[in-house]
Amino acid sequence: MTTTPPPAAELSADEARRISLRAQGFLGAPDRRAGVRGVLRHLGAVQLDTISVLARSHELIPYARLGAVERRAVEDAYWTEGHSFEYWSHAACILPVEEWPHFAFRRRAYRARPQWHHDLPDGAYETVIGQLRAEGPLTATELGGAKNGGEWWDWSASKVAVERALMYGEVVCTERRGWKRVYDLAERAIPADLLRDELDDAECLRRLVRLAGQSLGVGTRSDIADYHRIRGEQFDAVVADSGLVPVRVEGWPKQAWADPEALATAPRGRHRTTLLSPFDSLIWERARTERIFGFTHRLEAYVPKPKRIHGYFAMPLLSGGRLLGRVDPAREGTTLVARQVSLESAKAVEPMARALREAAEWVGCDAVRVERVDRPELTAALVAALG
Repeated sequence: MTTTPPPAAELSADEARRISLRAQGFLGAPDRRAGVRGVLRHLGAVQLDTISVLARSHELIPYARLGAVERRAVEDAYWTEGHSFEYWSHAACILPVEEWPHFAFRRRAYRARPQWHHDLPDGAYETVIGQLRAEGPLTATELGGAKNGGEWWDWSASKVAVERALMYGEVVCTERRGWKRVYDLAERAIPADLLRDELDDAECLRRLVRLAGQSLGVGTRSDIADYHRIRGEQFDAVVADSGLVPVRVEGWPKQAWADPEALATAPRGRHRTTLLSPFDSLIWERARTERIFGFTHRLEAYVPKPKRIHGYFAMPLLSGGRLLGRVDPAREGTTLVARQVSLESAKAVEPMARALREAAEWVGCDAVRVERVDRPELTAALVAALG
């Protein structure tokens, strides 16, 4: 049984909140010179998702931290010059190319996996690898089609093969083109000094735990393990050698660990006012969000419409380092529609109006229309603030 050393520090709940905000890029002046790529390196992973309401989630992540970055520039920053790749981390994520070696443990696990949902037809794997070697980067459609023509999960042989090669690490997703993955051979797309799986599982996990701790600032076992979706026992095996230090946080019932650099200086600076993607790493884990912000966050896109409370793609409002409400947005032409606005109090009215105006301008809308406010008595004040 591993014994946790005495805590290196005792943090108030407010200190832990501010450390978390700074670690996630929301407290202090953003590094605009590093731009979108700097945000990606700082966070270590940016989640991808198919839903696009205001914009796609991987666009909303740098927007929330940097402001109105031109959307084409966001895509170019992610996908050009071999800066990043897509792989399974917290979910399907864009990752800095420097992190390729850290996922060797996951690639090995996939290679050793005995059963798969899709059967791999004889020769299909070799055919796909041969096509990519001969023709260069290709989408699944260009490889022969993604589907067999049945249900959405009924993948073609080439799609099954190339996805298997992606998991094994022989193939890399180097960009998304019209939301389709573009596949290339890892030997071509990953720099030679990063390509080989030379790190053992323990070293991969040690590095990922350290990086997750740095990206969160402070977190519990489940917080840190969830960042790259490693198991709790994997965290336990490496945390003592990760460089993170045990801390005690006021009001947190479980042991926490912190990045020692996050403890070295008090977190100060500007707090961003912005709308957050439901897939933002600041609020990835529901229990952590409730513990730090006292705010219950749940994506309701997959909840039947009659059972939704806050809306299909409710985006939390961050202002003054607090989560003050949320809005379920839509777009109709050049109008941003706030289909449902939920406000914690009257103090959230002005920040919500400011965030909605900025978001509307960013996506090319020239008007904002409010349809419903959960506190009807605040509707007039919100509409006036938007005007």
